[in-house]
Amino acid sequence: MTDKTRDDVIRCEGVWKIFGGRSREAMAAVLEQGLSKEEVRDRYNCVVGVKDASFSVGRGEIFCIMGLSGSGKSTLIRHINRLIEPTSGSIFIEGEDINALSAKDLRKIRAEKIGMVFQNMALMPHRTVLENVAFSQEVRGHDLRTRNENAMRAIKAVDLDGWEHKYPDELSGGMQQRVGLARAIAADPAILLMDEPFSALDPLIRRQLQDQFMKLSAEMHKTTLFITHDLDEAIRIGDRIAIMKDGELVQIGTPEEIVTQPADDYVADFVAGISKLDLISAAKIMETFEAYEQRRGSFDHAEWPVAHPEHSLDDLLDLSIGTQHPIVVQHDGKPLGIVTKNALLRGVRGDISGDVTASLEKN
Repeated sequence: MTDKTRDDVIRCEGVWKIFGGRSREAMAAVLEQGLSKEEVRDRYNCVVGVKDASFSVGRGEIFCIMGLSGSGKSTLIRHINRLIEPTSGSIFIEGEDINALSAKDLRKIRAEKIGMVFQNMALMPHRTVLENVAFSQEVRGHDLRTRNENAMRAIKAVDLDGWEHKYPDELSGGMQQRVGLARAIAADPAILLMDEPFSALDPLIRRQLQDQFMKLSAEMHKTTLFITHDLDEAIRIGDRIAIMKDGELVQIGTPEEIVTQPADDYVADFVAGISKLDLISAAKIMETFEAYEQRRGSFDHAEWPVAHPEHSLDDLLDLSIGTQHPIVVQHDGKPLGIVTKNALLRGVRGDISGDVTASLEKN
């Protein structure tokens, strides 16, 4: 089955995973009677691992699924390349239903379209960095010259040039993790599946690898499904974030939406300590230029500081230092809105009310 109406690289529709010997019975009862996770456990001795998960990942997007241990996030990612079979629901890779693939076609799509990076790299200790990175291509039957060329290209991409003849036990933990990333990208897959790849690393090394990964993702235009239990990491690298609890996706949105508009108390508790300075934009807190002019009358803003609609609160705070004037928000030289001191303070507190959409549509 192929869906040509969207350009989503990954799409999940109503995915359920129920573990246990009576999973099919439990699934039927869930659909017919709306049983809760606890009722499924008590009646059928089954565990709901994933509950009715639906989401899509666009081409080149980094989509983070975040949740605590046991939330179902790692179970969900293993459905994407059918390491786990869903109890119900559909998973599409570039419009192709992977549940309908034969074993041969499934192996092909795994080999050609999907790269995997996990917390435990499982590097082969008796093989060099070059041989570890080239191994997946060796399995696919590529000749020695081709696989070594591809492996060296990936090794250079993760800044391990010069270490290709070293063995894993000669590398630091961060370097071993880079080898795993290089192995995943060596065959230039369209999709990267990453299951908490940096969680075991020290904070400084972890941040460095996050930076490197974001740079590689932008340069290579990879579509990435990234699993993490760390909201700071999800916010830092994700284009969108899905919050998962007890097998269910409770909210999907941009980092700004997740932090400023939590869907429920569970998400609100998660984001309570997150700084909003880099997440909220001028467009979200500004008053439209027309509304400000109508409220205050004509005014001269020639000496007022100027910001772009996408400038962050941090940028706006820098602009506001040393002046008592409000900030003019402009797009293509045209004033769209005004950010007053009070609006800026409310934004720092997380109170957003501005809306630039109508103004942008007039341009």
